[in-house]
Amino acid sequence: MSVPHRPQATDRPQADYDPSPIAFNTLGLDPSLLEGIAVRGFERTTPIQSAVVPIALAGHDVIGCADTGTGKTVAFVLPILHRLLRARAADPRDCGYTRVLILAPTRELCVQIEDDVQGFTYHTDLTSVAVYGGVGMEPQERALKSGVDIVVATPGRLMDHQRSGIVDFSRVDTLVLDEADRMMDMGFWPDVRRIVQTLPAARQTLLFSATMPDEAMSLVNEVVHDAKYVQIGSAGGPAKSITHAVQAVASSEKTEWLARFLRQTEGPVLVFVRTKQGAERLARRLASFGLRAASLHADRTQQQRTQAIEGFRGGHYKVLVATDVAARGLDIDGITHVVNFEVPGSRETYVHRVGRTGRAAATGTALTLVSPEEQRALQALQRSFGPELQG
Repeated sequence: MSVPHRPQATDRPQADYDPSPIAFNTLGLDPSLLEGIAVRGFERTTPIQSAVVPIALAGHDVIGCADTGTGKTVAFVLPILHRLLRARAADPRDCGYTRVLILAPTRELCVQIEDDVQGFTYHTDLTSVAVYGGVGMEPQERALKSGVDIVVATPGRLMDHQRSGIVDFSRVDTLVLDEADRMMDMGFWPDVRRIVQTLPAARQTLLFSATMPDEAMSLVNEVVHDAKYVQIGSAGGPAKSITHAVQAVASSEKTEWLARFLRQTEGPVLVFVRTKQGAERLARRLASFGLRAASLHADRTQQQRTQAIEGFRGGHYKVLVATDVAARGLDIDGITHVVNFEVPGSRETYVHRVGRTGRAAATGTALTLVSPEEQRALQALQRSFGPELQG
């Protein structure tokens, strides 16, 4: 019996692809999908979509690396939905069981992915559910028992449902791992491994990440088979559309300085802090200065998190103060500025944070506030980026 080749950590066979933007209606997608694409105002692909969609439609496993905000979700959602729709057209009775599992590191990202799925499937009979913690189990259990076509889940909550014995993934033919690097950073990979072991070996796996260091590749190769490796842009650095700035300010003066800055700044601003307590405290202080601010951190209930995100997205809040874990996967159009209230502790953290602005070719500004005692940390960050982050 032959054994499928699994590339080594440094063996990244580049796929043969052209990242040039093309019209969606030239991809051979199902007409109902094209209708959903048109309703959403999409006309031409981004580079990651141009590269990945044809490869995924051909049935290959894919490892896709691209900067945040470049359209990775659409790159995997469209080929998945196309294949499901073609199968349903060939046999209308081909339903009642789950065909696609999408794993993501946070509840916010799960919700956003399922929103995209629902947007594209509005004119179809395909079904989906988002499965994540912080809300009741019962509605999710009903959806899982019914055999929805697509399950979008965080690993932890999905493991809870699997332990209850209500999940049947015996006919899953497509697995997606979104923000795989973040799932590793957050310690979810053991759960991912356990979940993957419950899936059929004969499946397509699509894995997406903003970064893919060699040590991560060795883990990724556990779940993909003869994957086509696609890298678009810097894939590990900030998008070119982001302007970087550094502001020296004493720790005791940061809040007042930030309040003045926010009053002079147009558009929504996302502020990152290190701790849950810091996020809550800073949001309250900014509100005391008359600024509409909300906080986003792990101690907030799911309802509070949803209200904060939707209030920020809808313009009710000008400022969202967030911790890194809570904001992973946050995808909100139009964020003009990202502010690092403290100097990030690593290059990866900086890239993740500032990637919330300058998305989908829009421009954005990343501002880092640095106190005298943070100068050494700033210099270490600057060395890793070179002249790009000099302020």
